[in-house]
Amino acid sequence: MVFYFESSVVSPPVLLFMGLDKYENEDLIKWGWPEDVWFHVDKVSSAHVYLRLRPGQTIDDIPSSVLEDAAQLVKANSIMGNKMNDIEVVYTMWHNLKKTPAMEVGQVGFHKEKEVRKIKVAKRVNEIVNRLNRTKREEHPDFRAEREKRDRLEREDKKKVLREQKEREKEEEKRKKEEAELKSYNSLMSTENMSKYDDGNDSDDFM
Repeated sequence: MVFYFESSVVSPPVLLFMGLDKYENEDLIKWGWPEDVWFHVDKVSSAHVYLRLRPGQTIDDIPSSVLEDAAQLVKANSIMGNKMNDIEVVYTMWHNLKKTPAMEVGQVGFHKEKEVRKIKVAKRVNEIVNRLNRTKREEHPDFRAEREKRDRLEREDKKKVLREQKEREKEEEKRKKEEAELKSYNSLMSTENMSKYDDGNDSDDFM
């Protein structure tokens, strides 16, 4: 089961989501998308909250208001973190999450620590948490099927772009060829005209 929340601090609203428990978290880690940003309370057990970026967006494009919503949602869904003030929430792109066989269910590390960012949360803001909870809904997605569909569509888009690029290259090649043929034809016509009006007499004397 996955819980979805709508953050309406931007337009259009964005979705934040998290697994029911560590087993759902494990599936989210395994079948995450390259566009997913992962959030977690630093050094304390908490829910794994995700934000899915839109095509073309990067982690630098996330508005501060959305970061605050995600951080408050993570804090509110941490037994220890919810009781504490002045905590830090870490976030990074999904592809930076590191999972090894020795790790417990739902536990993750990072491939590159320098790609992990932090946001400070002074205290719980009930106004934000309550606003997000009013949008909460439960779903039972097939993580693997959704990821495979996403990858298939990406491959199809890449093939389409490649086909269009090849068509443009063919058109450009055809245009250059026609221009070269036209230039050659014009040059030939110019040479023929010179020969036609040349009588072989270099003298200017008409007598």
